[in-house]
Amino acid sequence: MVLALGIGALTACGDGGADGSQQAAQTAAPPTAAPGPPQPSQDVRKPGGSALSGKTIVIDPGHNGGNARAPQAINKLVDIGNAKKECDTTGTATNAGYSEHAFTWDVSVRLRKVLEDRGAKVVLTRPNDKGVGPCIDERAAIGNENNAAAVVSVHADGSSASGHGFHVIEPALVRGVTDAEYVNRSHRLALAIRDAYHEGTGLPYSNYLGEQGIDRRNDLGGLNLSEVPKVFIETGNMRNAGDAAKLSSAQFRQRIADSLAQGIDDYLR
Repeated sequence: MVLALGIGALTACGDGGADGSQQAAQTAAPPTAAPGPPQPSQDVRKPGGSALSGKTIVIDPGHNGGNARAPQAINKLVDIGNAKKECDTTGTATNAGYSEHAFTWDVSVRLRKVLEDRGAKVVLTRPNDKGVGPCIDERAAIGNENNAAAVVSVHADGSSASGHGFHVIEPALVRGVTDAEYVNRSHRLALAIRDAYHEGTGLPYSNYLGEQGIDRRNDLGGLNLSEVPKVFIETGNMRNAGDAAKLSSAQFRQRIADSLAQGIDDYLR
C-alpha cells in the first residue's frame, strides 16, 4: 500500500506500506477479473471444530474507493501515538489497473462469510468500497470498541516489480503507546496468520521486506493505537506480474479468505 499526496498520484509508504522502493501507480477500473460476489468457500477447518464461535473479529479492508477523490480529507494528519500521520491513503494497483482498495474489499467480504459460517461475529471497518477513509485512528478504535478477539487489516503491496511474496506486519513495543501483552498477543496472531496463509495459498514469504514473512513496525497508527491483538497482512505485491495475476483471480481471492480465516481460528485455539 502507498501514500497518496493527491488525486491519482500514488507514492511510497502509507499506513502499512512497504519501503521507499515502491513504484508509482495509477488507480483505474478493475480488469476482467474484478471483484465479484463471494463464492462458496472450501471448508479447510482442522480437526476439533472452530474456535471462532461467539468471538468478535474485526476485518479492516485497507483504503477505500473514494479516497483518491478526497485528498484534503485523507491527507489530514492524525495522532498515531508516537507521531502524526496522514488519515488514510489511496493504495496501489496492478499494472492492469486492479486497485488495492477493490481487492481488499473483495477479500474482506469473502473472509466475513467464512468467519460467520464458523460462528463468529464479524465487524468491517468500512461498509462498502465507495466512501472515504475512515482514518487510521478510527479504524483502530473500531477494534477497541468491539473488544475484538482479533483484528486483521487486509492489504496488498506496491513494491518494485522484482519483489514478490507476502508478509505480515505486527506491532512493535513503543514506550508509552503499546504494552508488552498487546505486542505478544499480536505476535502470536501474526505467526498463526503467516503459517495458515503460506500453507493455504502457496505464496512464499516476501523476498524484499521482513524476516520469514514477519515485519515489525512502530510507525503504523492502525497498530500503535490498537488495544486488541491486531496485524496487517500484505497479501502479495501488486506490482509483481506473478503476484498480480494471483491477486486478480476471484478463485485465488477465495483461497486468501479461507487461509486468513484458518489463521484466525488457529490463533484462538
